[in-house]
Amino acid sequence: MAGIGFELRKLLKKQTYAGVLQAYAFAGLISSGPWVLSIIGIMLIGVFSLGLVFPQEAIAQFQVTVTYLFLISLVGTGLVQLSFTRFVADRIFEKKNDAILPNFNGLILVAVAASVLLSLPVAAFLFPEQTVLYRLLFMVGLAIMSAIWIATVFLTGMKHYRAIVLIFFMGYSATFGLAMLFRVPLGMDGLLLGFVIGHYFLLMGMIWLIYRSYQSDLFIAFDIWKPGAMYGSLMATGFFFNLGAWIDKVMFWYDSGTGQHVIGPLNASVIYDFPIFLSYLSIIPGMAVFLVRIETDFVEYYAKFYDAVRDGATLNYIERMRNHMVYYAQRGLFDIAKIQAIAVLVIFALGEVILKSVGISTLYLPLLYVDVVGVSLQVVLLGILNVLFYLDQRRAVVGLTLLLLVSNVLFTAISLRLGAPWFGYGFALAMLVSVLAGVWVLNRKLERLEYQTFMLQ
Repeated sequence: MAGIGFELRKLLKKQTYAGVLQAYAFAGLISSGPWVLSIIGIMLIGVFSLGLVFPQEAIAQFQVTVTYLFLISLVGTGLVQLSFTRFVADRIFEKKNDAILPNFNGLILVAVAASVLLSLPVAAFLFPEQTVLYRLLFMVGLAIMSAIWIATVFLTGMKHYRAIVLIFFMGYSATFGLAMLFRVPLGMDGLLLGFVIGHYFLLMGMIWLIYRSYQSDLFIAFDIWKPGAMYGSLMATGFFFNLGAWIDKVMFWYDSGTGQHVIGPLNASVIYDFPIFLSYLSIIPGMAVFLVRIETDFVEYYAKFYDAVRDGATLNYIERMRNHMVYYAQRGLFDIAKIQAIAVLVIFALGEVILKSVGISTLYLPLLYVDVVGVSLQVVLLGILNVLFYLDQRRAVVGLTLLLLVSNVLFTAISLRLGAPWFGYGFALAMLVSVLAGVWVLNRKLERLEYQTFMLQ
């Protein structure tokens, strides 16, 4: 969507360090979204709760519960996130903006209802030792997180970037503050209560911003479920990618040699979880560059190329716009790889200091290094997929995300069989294979762009 691209270009045109810094900071926040910020929040809540929440295992139970809420909500809403993004983009192109808000309300209703139906039997029967409050919070938290991922669809289409930054700041400040407030009287339940209420405030802020940007006389609609409204390829892509990015964690959690029971049916892996989640903090600069490069230079010439095709411009002009578009796509991916390479080098240089500062043994250093490389490749893969989406190469994207899922399962299983020295290599190798395949596919699509644009219509 053009909203954020317009604002980023406006900031970059200031040609000042402050403007550039503001553009990249905003892009980093929007592109990283609740995922990275929640990692920071969860870690801070855990650190500040030491010595105040008893037993100490309750802190780990809270962190694991929240991790599963993220996993289930991301994979579940992955079925509709991309499809709904396309639905919204199509309605904007058709100038039918009044159809967006009612269908957003309808999708939120379906997502919340599905979350409750899914989590109700789990909370009722699989957490026999937990309080009623914990079970209710598990259900409500899953519903809220699912709604947040759907609301996140609108962020890159909005021009109110200052309001977005403020909403994120207030939401995560409330999450941290309320968790600290409730931690002593309620223990682990208090931490989870603070997390749920804070994310509820975040969701309400996002919904308020959406209601400011879109209006309609109709409150709720379900047009997105009509035949042809939701693309099956996009539903498959969202599901495959989210599951593919998480499946190695799940395999480590439930492997007899690496997983430990934490609470109810939920397992964790002490040896695997801390390094992989720490490494995800390194994607912020890469995600910022990804959004700035794709939504400014590439999108500008992408629009000019297809406008030239539709308006019947000269062949020479069309070829020049195509060449510019290809150049900025390649440059954008190179810049993403370059900035993530710098992030990898920083982690390699400061990894020992980082682990010591958060109280983690330096024995985790090799795994941290491998995981940082893996998540950096994931950012590059996101850039490739995004360019392919712009070119409407949905089948190619489905194939790449399915390759990610299958290769991550295969390589992670092999690494588990080989033992501790190979932990993390399955995830990194799956990302590498997917990136290499993505580069090959993207190059072929760009080489045949004119043919596919003119001859396959």
